[in-house]
Amino acid sequence: MRVAILDDYQNVALGQAHWSQVTERAQIDIFHEHLGDDDAVVSKLADYEIVVAMRERTRFPRSVLERLPKLRLISNTGHYMAHLDLVAAHERGIVVCETTRRPGPTGAVAELTWSLILALARNLLAENGSVRTGGWQTGIGAQLGGKRLGILGLGRSGASVAKMGLAFEMDVIAWSQNLTAEHCAELGVRYVDKDTLFQTSDFVTVQLVLSKRTRGLIGARELAMMKPTAYLVNTARGPIVDEAALLAALHAETIAGAGLDVYNEEPLPVDHPLRTAPRTVLTPHIGYVTDASYPTFYQQAVENICAFLDGKPIRVLNPDNTSKDGVIRS
Repeated sequence: MRVAILDDYQNVALGQAHWSQVTERAQIDIFHEHLGDDDAVVSKLADYEIVVAMRERTRFPRSVLERLPKLRLISNTGHYMAHLDLVAAHERGIVVCETTRRPGPTGAVAELTWSLILALARNLLAENGSVRTGGWQTGIGAQLGGKRLGILGLGRSGASVAKMGLAFEMDVIAWSQNLTAEHCAELGVRYVDKDTLFQTSDFVTVQLVLSKRTRGLIGARELAMMKPTAYLVNTARGPIVDEAALLAALHAETIAGAGLDVYNEEPLPVDHPLRTAPRTVLTPHIGYVTDASYPTFYQQAVENICAFLDGKPIRVLNPDNTSKDGVIRS
């Protein structure tokens, strides 16, 4: 039995869990680099029965699954499966298991969101660069107290972002398709309509799940509503924001800047125009990459593999886990 651990960019997977429980029964191979396009995935994984996929880094559409006849188990670190055709896997008898960060800290994405907000507000990259090259102050930062923070999505991450915003004494507002004024009030946040959020916020942060309804939710229309002094932060999923429209807004200076951790294509291509876009802070999808989440992800992957080898798979997902908005839920 052969096990492939994918997209271990930092070369840390084997140190995050007790893999000896697996190595006693199977051969493990680590892939530190992204495998590439669909044809490359098929070529490199043709001889593997078990795959441990890190979140959504590698795609498994039907066209890939149909060309991996030996594949029997995909243990995905995380519980959103936008990258994987669960129906096709089920039809081919491929078991798909999830992992979860619970129990444990849930604020990792919110913490990174605030790292980006603060970096933008105080122009930290430019100020740091100035000091390191012999310079001094380059601009005037934005003080957060009294500013308006608009949050798209008030789930676990959004709620954590809201609490931190209130701690900074910001005026916190929120909107999403299913959000209610009552839920907002429970968190000390004001519910507003979508247009009001974009028109009046000093910082707009995206904390939504990617689904059929949220894909492309922020386009040229929404960006045009934003104040020229306002910033956009996205630590959710890249396709929620129209990248072409965002690039146009940045170059036209119709918004003050953007902090991004997620992109339409990941890893972000070397020649992608976002890499040279003005007034941006870019991170390589590290919202969940912490010393709290990784051990849980990988240890539960070990548990999933062992349970599968014992003939009693756990944390199994099937097509019935698909919600109406196209999101796979545990």
